[in-house]
Parts: sequence; C-alpha cells; structure tokens
Amino acid sequence: MRSKSPEETVADAAPADGSGEGRPVRGRAATAKTASKPRPKATKPKPAAKFAGAIGRKPPRPVDAETRREIFRRLAAADPDPRSDLEYTNPFTLLVAVVLSAQATDAGVNKATRGLFPVADTPAAMLALGEEGVRERIKTIGLFNAKAKNVIALSRILVEEHGGAVPADRSVLETLPGVGRKTAAVVMNVAFGEPTLAVDTHIFRVSHRIPLAYGRDTDAIEAALTPLVPEPYRRNAHHWLILHGRYVCKARKPECWRCAVADLCRFPDKTPVPSPGKGRPRTAPTIEPEEDPSP
Repeated sequence: MRSKSPEETVADAAPADGSGEGRPVRGRAATAKTASKPRPKATKPKPAAKFAGAIGRKPPRPVDAETRREIFRRLAAADPDPRSDLEYTNPFTLLVAVVLSAQATDAGVNKATRGLFPVADTPAAMLALGEEGVRERIKTIGLFNAKAKNVIALSRILVEEHGGAVPADRSVLETLPGVGRKTAAVVMNVAFGEPTLAVDTHIFRVSHRIPLAYGRDTDAIEAALTPLVPEPYRRNAHHWLILHGRYVCKARKPECWRCAVADLCRFPDKTPVPSPGKGRPRTAPTIEPEEDPSP
C-alpha cells in the first residue's frame, strides 16, 4: 500500500466543507500552525508591584508633601553642609574622580587618585602623563584599563574643544567618554552648584523604602523625585539622600534605630536596636534598580 504524501495527509485532516474543523493536524503541518500563533507580550510589573514582591506585602503609598518637607528639614539639620566622599581639587579632578567611581567605592577611588592628581590635575597634565601613566596609578580600581582610556580621551576633548575647562553644561558633559547621565549630574551639582539629583543605588533604595517615589530604574527615580524635593533643599538633596543610604539606610541591615526620619518612614521592616550578645540584626528586604547605568 502506497504511503500518503504530506500534502494528502493535510488534505485528509481538513473537512470537505472547508470550515477548518476536522481531525487534529499532526507532524510538521501542526508545528507550523502552532508556531504561527503570536505569543502574548510579557509585561513588566509596575515599580510598586515589584517592590511588593521584594518586601512580601503591599507597598506603602509615598509620603505626602508635608512629610517630605519634614524629612529633608531633618536631614539638613543633621548635616547642614554635606560634602561628597570623593576627594578632588577642582572641576576637572572631580570629573575624573566620578568617572573612576563607576562600579567602585569612593574610598578605593580616593586611594588611587592620591597618587594621580598631584601629577595631573588639569586636562593638559593628564594628557602629558599618558594612558599608561594613568593606568599604572589607577590599577587598584575595577575596569582600570577602560577608565584610563576614557580619562585620556575626555582630557583630549577638553583641551582641544573647551580650552582645557570643564563645561558647565550637562548635555555637553554627557558627550564626553566615560561620562553618563549620573556622572554629569554629580559634576553639575558639586562643581557648579546646580540643583541636580544624581540617583544611584543608594538613593534608589532610600526612595523606595521611605517611600518618596517609585521607579523601575535610577533614571525613572530621578524623573519622579526631582520635582518632589522642596525648593529650599534641592541644592543638597543629592548629598543628603546618598549619604543617608550609604551610612544609615543600608541595603542589607538598615540602622533604623538611629535614623533621623524613622518615625516618618513607612518601611514596614524596620530593624530594632541590636541587643548585646544576641547577634546582628536580621537582613531587611530591599529592592535594587533593574539597571544601574554606569557611570
């Protein structure tokens, strides 16, 4: 008996009236039919919903305007003149330090730049030192090869296109090698006094815990939180929030018992005062940005 061709098999599976109803189609034809169906698009959870998954319950609503003002008032009272942990001497050394700080600690950057800035504190001096000279002095920092290349490249642009000066223009800064949105915001804030909010993982975490605002990533938090900061506090908001996240509202073990805004914070898993001899406080749930663009 002759075996049926694939075309005859498909024909037998279809009803005579052409309605499309009949016996199930098997084999390659069935696979093709199944593959042709469009798959539903996966939807990302909303920021608040994602935070709910991290803390295991419905997240609290962001604090109101009056509470936000009191939060910043207390942070300002505790540290009236906040300073960056990075060591620098002028806008150029600040720019270089921030570029080097991507995926590195401020302490690690300071250790390296103490041997770099005394010999190269201007774009021209950095170019004279050369990529190998920069690399040798920052080799204790992660990604030092790429960072040395970027430092020399941005120094050359500053010399050739900006007269050796760091431009006080965020959009121009963002065009420099190794300089992203966050780096440019830090330079504009620290060097030129602009009320920018450079959101990193610390500010992202603090914003979600209090909460001040929700967002999927650092850029979203910057867009949401910047207009919410009361006007008198915008100049230093970046420093207060990042230092609060770095030293008090830590990722794994926030020190809520010594937090100046603990009574205003709606984070449900506050850590109690550690008892002597009973070990360290338990790890608190947290959330990190989906992506943390660097620098």
